[in-house]
Amino acid sequence: MEFLIDKECFNKAISDVNKAVSLKTPFPILTGIMITAHDNCLILVGSNSDIIIEKVIPLVIDGVKVLEVFHVGSIVISAKYLSGIVKKLDDKIHLKVNEERLVTIQSDGILTTLPGFNAEEYPRLPKNDEVKYIEISNIELIEIIKQTVFAVSNSESRPVLTGINMSFKENQLTCVATNSQRLALRELALETNLEGSFTVPGTSLNELVRLINNEHGVVQIVVIDNYMVFKSNSISLFSRLIEGNYPNISALLPNHSKTIVTLNTNQLLKGIDRACLFAREWKNNNIFLEIQDGSKIRISSNSSEIGKIEEIQTINTIDGDTNLSISLDGSFLMDALKVIQEEEIRVSFGGPMRPILIEPVNNSFYLHLISPVRSY
Repeated sequence: MEFLIDKECFNKAISDVNKAVSLKTPFPILTGIMITAHDNCLILVGSNSDIIIEKVIPLVIDGVKVLEVFHVGSIVISAKYLSGIVKKLDDKIHLKVNEERLVTIQSDGILTTLPGFNAEEYPRLPKNDEVKYIEISNIELIEIIKQTVFAVSNSESRPVLTGINMSFKENQLTCVATNSQRLALRELALETNLEGSFTVPGTSLNELVRLINNEHGVVQIVVIDNYMVFKSNSISLFSRLIEGNYPNISALLPNHSKTIVTLNTNQLLKGIDRACLFAREWKNNNIFLEIQDGSKIRISSNSSEIGKIEEIQTINTIDGDTNLSISLDGSFLMDALKVIQEEEIRVSFGGPMRPILIEPVNNSFYLHLISPVRSY
């Protein structure tokens, strides 16, 4: 195998797939990156037990020749040393592998040699024989992940809650995340012949957002064996699915509310942000909300060591009981408000010990549910 490649292009590809490489594995070959040279492209693969990342480098990018392949072939090279070497080189990189799997990396007058692993021993990627898939724009996929992934659980006590449940049916994608104290739900209409409910680790989806954040076009989603595969023009991410039944969230959504108010999203976010400065003493970052005079909402928090803060904001509209106060986790509120793009939100209260429902006004495809916390 032998090829000549642009240094920056090679370095970026190594960095992308390196996110899937684990140094803590009993299998030495999994500490490496598999590189396969074809006549028309170079393919890099990094893999661990939960995620596989595949990066394709074509011969030409944006009209500029970045790759020249002299001899095809495959090799697995230590990710740690390959990444370290390539980062420190300045010019085009000439990589060559001999019959004894000795890898030579040359750039200008710098020559490095290191042993490679037999690519035949590297785990095979799941084969894509499926005809059922969906296509979604990069922008929409990134948005739907960001608007839900923050609500996944960080605790491994219930593994299924550490992922986003992605449900495909009747030309609709529904994404749900919850940690039992809060819930984020987002729906999106799209054409699909893929059906089913799958739970994808939040860590995998955060990595996907990083990988495709600067790309344009569409992402193809397909389920193969126990993996969900996200494939764009130049990169593919294979994420192992989380086993187990996801909770029936329809039973969690309130059927009626005692009080419904509409508020300015950004104004409320700033108020909650200020109140959080004095809420950190509390276990749950307690923020207190109270309706006053039937037209205003009081936001407050206090700390026995620092002091207290409170502010009054105008309610745009109110319907129902005006005698209401509730204690909520300020950090949960901020997470929800930060990803709402609409200028106005509707907040529905069921009572002081019932979860609140937050929805963007004029957008019935997106909601948050946040449970109250004790104020003592």
